Formats: sequence, structure tokens, C-alpha cells
Amino acid sequence: MNPALRIPAEFVAPSTEDMHLPPLFEVGSFAFGKQTLLILLSVVLIAGFFMFVIRRRAMVPSKGQFLGEMGYGFVRNHLGRDIIGEKDFRPFVPLLFTFFFFLLVNNLFGSIPVLQLPTFSHPGSAYILAAIAYVVWVAVGIRRHGLGQFMVKMTMPPNVPKILYVILIPLEFLSNLIIRPVTHALRVFATMFAGHMAIMVAAALTAFLATEVGGVLGVGGSVFGIVLGLFIYFLEVLIQVLQAYIFTLLFAVYVQGALQEGH
Repeated sequence: MNPALRIPAEFVAPSTEDMHLPPLFEVGSFAFGKQTLLILLSVVLIAGFFMFVIRRRAMVPSKGQFLGEMGYGFVRNHLGRDIIGEKDFRPFVPLLFTFFFFLLVNNLFGSIPVLQLPTFSHPGSAYILAAIAYVVWVAVGIRRHGLGQFMVKMTMPPNVPKILYVILIPLEFLSNLIIRPVTHALRVFATMFAGHMAIMVAAALTAFLATEVGGVLGVGGSVFGIVLGLFIYFLEVLIQVLQAYIFTLLFAVYVQGALQEGH
């Protein structure tokens, strides 16, 4: 057959099975896979880095100590003090710090060659983290105001005609206590999943155009695919950082709302 008349194979886009590999091993119903391995690795990396850079606590910090202190100061001051407030922020700094750097490292795994998996592209990881945030801010609100007053804050907005509470109470309850933690998790999961899938599709399409189509169309298309893939890659890095910030920021906002005086 004339090579010019060769019909290329059909392009098959990557699927979720290509992103989420089979487990490395299983013990009963427990499966240990790449995602779990990366989560454990992130804990080691974060703890190891900060323990290493603060080991001397020099008055004139080294570059590593300066970087660690800058990261801690960013979370403490901008996500803790500025959002929760000077009076109440200190007890929440460790959790804010953990949320931000745990999310940041696990998200960035998706942009590191060989690793290439944002662990929060699995919904379970995102929901567990959001559940921790949910339990903390609800517990904080109940401890500060009592269960009854906290429920009033969550379901009865001020300066509203009382007749409207018949409609607003169930809507506010659903919005603040049910939908809020779900969307808190979905923001991370959806963006990590969609971004990584987009990179995989761009890479697969580039390879398909270069190897199966060939000719001017194949070469031109593969060059375009490389450019598009690089654009998506750097956009994804930006989103990975932003999602770590947004998740932690929202938690701080929720805590601040739970702590503020009732209306």
C-alpha cells in the first residue's frame, strides 16, 4: 500500500485507569498503591525539610533556614493572623501550616517527572482532608458559642424578615453544614484531576500525531501539541500552588466565622 494512503490508527484518549495505576500490593481489603506511597513520601519530605533547616536556629539564617522561616511566616501571618485575627489565630497555626504544605507538596507531585501523580486527584484524599477541616471548625464554633447559638449563626442570617426564616433556615443549613465541606473537597479534587488528565491527553495526542499520522500534518500537529502541553503544564503548576492556598484560606475563613460573635 502507498504510504501516503495509509490510514492512521484511531486515537484513544487516556482514561482514569491510566492515571490511577493498580495497587503495588494488597492485604485483604487494604490496597497500597502509588498514591499512598506518595502521601507517605510527602510527610517524610515536609518533616525532613523543616527539621533540617531549623536544626541550628541561627540568628543569621542560612538560605534553607530563611526559606523555612519564610514559608512558616507566610502561613502564620497571612493565613492565620490576618484572617482569623490577632486574638485567636495562634492555636490554629499548626493545622494551617500542615494543610498548606501537605497540599502543596502532594499537588506538585503531579508536575514532577517519574512521580507524575497529584495525590488529590483521588477524591478520597480530598474528602478526608475536608472532613478534618469540617470537624475542627464546627467544634470550634460549638465550643465558643454553644450548640444552639452556633446553629443560629449557621442558619439564621441577621437583618432578615422573620417570615423568610421558614425558607432560609433549611437552605442555610444545607449550604453551610452540608454543601460547604463537599465543595471544599471538590475544589481540590476536580482541579487536580482535570489538570492532570489534560496533560495526559496533550501528551498522548502529540505522540499519536508524530507516530501514527506522520507527514506535514503529523509534524505540525505534534509541534502544536508540545506547545499546548507545555502551556497546560505551567498552568497546572500555578493551579497546584493556588489550590493549596485556597483550601487553607477557606479553612481559616470558616474558623474566623465560627469564632466571631453572634448577631
